[in-house]
Order: sequence, then C-alpha cells, then structure tokens
Amino acid sequence: MRLILNILWIVLGGGFVIWLEYLIGGLLLCLTVVGIPFGVQCFKIAGVGLLPFGKDILDAPGGSAIGCFLNVLWIIVAGIWIFLTHIGLALSLAVTIIGIPFAIQHLKLAMLALAPFGKLVRETP
Repeated sequence: MRLILNILWIVLGGGFVIWLEYLIGGLLLCLTVVGIPFGVQCFKIAGVGLLPFGKDILDAPGGSAIGCFLNVLWIIVAGIWIFLTHIGLALSLAVTIIGIPFAIQHLKLAMLALAPFGKLVRETP
C-alpha cells in the first residue's frame, strides 16, 4: 500500500516537484560555508518530500542550544513561508476524500519544514 501511495504522491501529490525544490535549495545553500547546516536540513526534507508514506518524524533526544538557535533563524528566514505553503496545499487537498492522505503528508512536511533541526526521520515498521 505504501508503494502505491508513494507512486501516486510523486505523480499527483506534487512529490517530485517538492523533492526537486528542496534539492535545489539544499544545493544552493551548501555553496556557502554558513549555509551548509541549512542545506543538510533541506536534503532531509527532500527525502521525506519524495516518499513520505511509511516515514515518521521524531524529536531527536537531547536537543542542543545551537539547534534551537538554528531553528529560530530558519523560522525567521524561510520556515514560516514553507510551513504556510504546506498548510495551504494540505487544505486544498483535504477538500476531496481522495486527497486526504496527501493532505496528511503535507501536514507532516509542514511540521518538519517549520523547525527541522533536532528532528529525526525514520521508516515506519
């Protein structure tokens, strides 16, 4: 079932476009030394954005002050806009019954995109 939902996500839910946007953003951020930690987070979100079904997002144990500072910086610069985009997409998909599973995945991506530092992505058993 995960395979079918992931294929439908890539084709109909915008998964390929989301993956490509986060991948390009991560590559551009990694061009500078200061942007490397933010680029790594973009790659993490891109992985979830391509194949979100069957993945969970967990809080990493022992969050650091540096991670908190980077999350605040991320939210101010880009996180809030990315979050609102995923929320808008989730609301538009939740209008139909068929779109509800995709809307749930956009909500999952919205929470990860709001504050990616200190989050772990793992496969659902």
